[in-house]
Amino acid sequence: MDEHRWSPRTPRATDLVRPLRVDVRGVSGPTKSQARGPRWRQTSAGMYVPADTDGSHVEQRILEQGSRIRMHGAVTGWAALRWRGATFFDGTAAADELLPVPVVVGHGLLRPDPRISISWEQLPPGERELVDGVWTAVAERALFDEVRRHRILRQAVVDIEMAIAAREVSAGGFRAYVASRNAWTGVGLARDVAAVAGLGCWSPQEVRMVLAWMWDADLPRPLCNTPVFDLDGNLLAIPDLFDEIGCAGEYQGADHKDGQRHRQDVARHERLRTAGIEVFEVVGGDLLDTDLVVARMRAARERCLLLPPDRRRWTLERPAWWEPWARTRGLESV
Repeated sequence: MDEHRWSPRTPRATDLVRPLRVDVRGVSGPTKSQARGPRWRQTSAGMYVPADTDGSHVEQRILEQGSRIRMHGAVTGWAALRWRGATFFDGTAAADELLPVPVVVGHGLLRPDPRISISWEQLPPGERELVDGVWTAVAERALFDEVRRHRILRQAVVDIEMAIAAREVSAGGFRAYVASRNAWTGVGLARDVAAVAGLGCWSPQEVRMVLAWMWDADLPRPLCNTPVFDLDGNLLAIPDLFDEIGCAGEYQGADHKDGQRHRQDVARHERLRTAGIEVFEVVGGDLLDTDLVVARMRAARERCLLLPPDRRRWTLERPAWWEPWARTRGLESV
């Protein structure tokens, strides 16, 4: 079986340091004089952490800024999704630039700070909840805000797929949420990408490959990470992309170059081809060359034998052993 599944969730770091307020006695926080000294670092107005606390760590940044929120508001966007466990959202932009932590305050007040970006949009009480001591927007609201933040169609689809992979939202649930946001800024783009969501991809590059298949090559919406079996019920592979006429696509990242991983890939592709399934690969920087990728996809699809179901040597019908086996490996949603 495929061994390249991306892990969308990891345990949060346990060495985070919660900011403290100034304490005149120096018991529950630094005194005023201590706070002005070299052993403490200010995280926001009146809040401090020890100076050796790593302020570049993504979850530490979220904790430091999220700790400012009390009666109103919530961390939202990428920061809320990350805090809730979706590890794809790492809080960086191009060239590893650290993004400010997005916060929505509704009618609340929060002092401006370059380490945060503030939205004064509405925030109903039911759209925020306390997660491990930080007020965060519920996942659907956080994703809605993130999709509207960068306003880029393909990246927005990536965001939705990664939130789904982390089991923070469902495609249907997010579509329903967006449908209720009439007249909100950016809701049109959110509707467009929500309509595409639910591809079933496990990594950002898989999403980009599938969008190239649908939007650039103008080919039918494929199945993603769907198990394919031979007629004896043996698992052939779980291709990243599968067209039911018998075409499979795989994205091969840098981690597939080592000997053992490469041997597994070769063996998997050989199994698929022996069963009459055409396979194409997209590697590394290929996605930057749209014409190359489109030509490769179309060529593979044109080579398909187009056999009727009763003459195929493969099937999508799942044997009885699959469900219990898949549950033991965290593949029950596949």
